[in-house]
Amino acid sequence: MNDPRSIRKKHDRTTRAAVWVARLVVCAVFLVNVDCAAGFLTSPELYAPGFELSGIEGRMAVQGLGVAFLMWNATYPFVIMNPCCQMTLFFVVLVQQFIGLIGESFLLWSLPAGHESIASTITRFIQFDALGLVLMAAAFALLMFTQRDEVVTG
Repeated sequence: MNDPRSIRKKHDRTTRAAVWVARLVVCAVFLVNVDCAAGFLTSPELYAPGFELSGIEGRMAVQGLGVAFLMWNATYPFVIMNPCCQMTLFFVVLVQQFIGLIGESFLLWSLPAGHESIASTITRFIQFDALGLVLMAAAFALLMFTQRDEVVTG
């Protein structure tokens, strides 16, 4: 017969592992996003050509994207600190990621031919956001599963 204490220890280890997986995945996406924001803010002239922009307009547009990236990522540190207690916020992060992916996909789809530089830039955003969404959704599901499992067996 299974000892309830050994079952509890197994669930505790599984939950701790799920928490760390969630932390690492969300942290990885957060760090890449903040790195991108920092680049946009500090060196906009490097990124403006990817949006077919130049001059003061290009600098302001790219720096504005950097600010938007930082705003978008304001929720991530709370999820990283305690994913179990921030499941609603974790879900909001997933919704934000999904909205970004859908919006970027629409932008790419609606872009007229002849704008390969912009298409390439948007495609990189789509690829990263899709990967981030899949990984974070998997971590969220794992966390949900381990928490549900604890409620059922606890």
